[in-house]
Amino acid sequence: MEIKRVGVVGCGQMGGGIVQVCAQSGYAVLVSEINDNLLKKGLAAIESSLDKGVQKERITKRDRDAAFGRIRGTTNINDFADCDLIIEAAVENLDLKKQIFSQIDKVCQKNAIFATNTSCLPVSEIASVTTRRDRVLGMHFFNPVPAMKLLEIIRTKATSDVTISTARKFGESLGKTIVIIRDTPGFIVNRLMVPQILNAIRMVEAGTATKEDIDTGMTLGLNQPIGPLALADLIGLDTVLAIANGIHDIIKEKQYVPPPLLKNMVADRHLGRKTGRGFYEYK
Repeated sequence: MEIKRVGVVGCGQMGGGIVQVCAQSGYAVLVSEINDNLLKKGLAAIESSLDKGVQKERITKRDRDAAFGRIRGTTNINDFADCDLIIEAAVENLDLKKQIFSQIDKVCQKNAIFATNTSCLPVSEIASVTTRRDRVLGMHFFNPVPAMKLLEIIRTKATSDVTISTARKFGESLGKTIVIIRDTPGFIVNRLMVPQILNAIRMVEAGTATKEDIDTGMTLGLNQPIGPLALADLIGLDTVLAIANGIHDIIKEKQYVPPPLLKNMVADRHLGRKTGRGFYEYK
């Protein structure tokens, strides 16, 4: 199956990034949001990102205009009827994702492939509400999507070889490097990354070292490009909390139990870069 028309459910930080890379790779992209205000905000963010690409001479103005011209927005999920691939990029809520997949399953052509961008939730359970489990998989992009080269493809027991092959070819056409993993909590990257972030937060909580020294230790001691606390701010502390809870709910390992400091910061809406304050402050 050849992918020509891509649908993206959700135009937030992740959804907007997915829309952008698809449009820049030559695909016609339809993106949906739950209301006009969120849709306008998401499209404006994509336009701003493309403009920054021109300013930094990563793309030409002509390519910027062509990419943005391939994007169409909607608030009507029925508009996904003729898409070949639909990528869901809603918030990490299992019930919401299942609701979305149930809706698009009734609307889309029978050969369409469905992908979820979930970072930790069970793909097989999301697929269970559809009539096409063989054409459902996970496609976990990383933030920021235009810059990050990795794409995790998650295969359930029901996902067909053709679906995996099509998804791999599509991901490679976006310039991504593909890794394939079975449907397991946290997949590869988050399964390994989350304990490191949580342990760094526990060290801050215990007064073991300052946040700056912890991050410096990891960047210079392990040659990581960014420390775990700065990374948590980039991801969003609410997202880190959701991923940790999502993995822990399934495998029950203590290393995934969120520390109280993380819970308190999320409750206080100190979520990192997106709110201007997390472990660090941002203008």
